[in-house]
Amino acid sequence: MALVTLSEILKPARDGHYCVAAFDTSNNDMTLAILETAEALRSPVILMALCVDIEGDKMEYWLDGARKMASRASVPVCLHLDHATDTAFIKKAVDSGFTSVMYDGSVLPFAENVKNTREVTEYAHTHGVSVEAELGHVGDGIVGRSETDVKKNRDGTYDNPDDSLTNPDEMSAFIEETNVDALAVAVGTAHGVYVHEPRLHFDRLEQLNKLSSVPLVMHGGSGTPDEQVREAVRLGICKLNVFSEIIDAYYREMKKQLNEMENMAIWPSTANLRPLNALKEAVSKKIVLLGSDNRA
Repeated sequence: MALVTLSEILKPARDGHYCVAAFDTSNNDMTLAILETAEALRSPVILMALCVDIEGDKMEYWLDGARKMASRASVPVCLHLDHATDTAFIKKAVDSGFTSVMYDGSVLPFAENVKNTREVTEYAHTHGVSVEAELGHVGDGIVGRSETDVKKNRDGTYDNPDDSLTNPDEMSAFIEETNVDALAVAVGTAHGVYVHEPRLHFDRLEQLNKLSSVPLVMHGGSGTPDEQVREAVRLGICKLNVFSEIIDAYYREMKKQLNEMENMAIWPSTANLRPLNALKEAVSKKIVLLGSDNRA
């Protein structure tokens, strides 16, 4: 199956009322594990690169491996740049072979977000590359696992994702002025690992989906309760971003395995076997939850 753009994956998802998982992947082992799981479930899949993992020459290394594996896959695969804010870096990603990119101007004033997003879409579209943008802001829920690790503001309060929900009154103008292919919306989720269970604003999501002419994306998919994810998909979410959940499964199993061993002089492939299987299980559960299995 040839590489596809984000639009080519998300249009059938929106028409078919299902969602495609987008997994951040940091190395070849993770990428292969995600692809093997997607193939086993006959699901399209979106492989995402985090900017921190592909700075400098690492972009070329990441893309070389991902493109080769994706080109051999039997299911549709999109290679997506996740959460980039530097337009020059995004243009480099477009030139290097990503089939989709995200420009994140969500913390900027509306007019500046529009201006920068339009610059990215104009460049990307001339190269046949899809663009995702963000309106409203999905913040970082926590840095670690304890209550004290939650992001704290100077006034002693904690970040509240409800404070920056996507404004329906801005959506139509944003899409029309930027010509984006997909839009990430803020409806109550947060990045990272939750300290408290999120409360999604389904009334807001339903309104946004009715107004949107493009597929909607939800970030912060890790740890969001399954019933809330199902309802979000029913109300129009076509792409769900996932990272913390799969990397947590990987490292939990890695820690467990290493704690069982007395001799640490083991092959990396041996040490990775159980953790990668745990990652695959987490990927599989998310794909089935979103209803994209048997869609390829």
